[in-house]
Amino acid sequence: MLTRERKALIQQVLRQEGRLVAKAFSQQLGVSEDTIRRDLRELAAEGVLQRVHGGALPASAAVADYARREETSTASKVALGQAGIRLIQPGQIVFIDGGTTNVQLVRHLPKELEITVVTHSPNIAVELVEHPLIEVELMGGRLFKHSIVTLGAACAEAIARVRVDSYFMGVTGLHPETGATTGNAEEAAIKRIISRQAAETFVLATREKLGAASPYGIIPLADVSTLVTDAAPDDEALGALRSALSVIHA
Repeated sequence: MLTRERKALIQQVLRQEGRLVAKAFSQQLGVSEDTIRRDLRELAAEGVLQRVHGGALPASAAVADYARREETSTASKVALGQAGIRLIQPGQIVFIDGGTTNVQLVRHLPKELEITVVTHSPNIAVELVEHPLIEVELMGGRLFKHSIVTLGAACAEAIARVRVDSYFMGVTGLHPETGATTGNAEEAAIKRIISRQAAETFVLATREKLGAASPYGIIPLADVSTLVTDAAPDDEALGALRSALSVIHA
């Protein structure tokens, strides 16, 4: 079998099964495990998959820069934002992460809703400037331009002094094995700190993020209280997540 044929088959297995075990796959094809691991390394370098111990998982497609992410799955993100509002109660203190889906959440918050929003996203803060009843606390720090959120020691220290009722966390992947993941180590660390300060952690995720993984783990699925998604109820990727968390369909 030619290299390109093996790589095509690897991608097919990942689409159909959601994971690939290198040893079993090499035995199935009658090639060495080293050969398969080389294929996985090359595909990982191309951004096709995420290597894990013993094999690979599908790579998240949600790792483009902010401007490109704004242009994708817009209708789905609007639906997720509208559905996510159900998880917010008047009088709460809510941490809202950066990200294009969470922008849709804040755009659809009712004008009569009175809450406090804490965020490290300048975009989220600006979206709420005209809201008559929502108080906004913006965490400072060094701006991470890819996601347009603040990071660093100053941000972490500020977040550690706040307790919130809920956290709407942005992710690039949700997988049963790797949990919630993202593409930057420092951003993942800040997200973990926020989650620890929240009574509940919610994730609004479009279909392409389900069953996918990025390089840096944030929290296990067990620490996610509720997933809001546009995936169909019978979607295989969603089925693998159901045993670990509550699901709301947008």
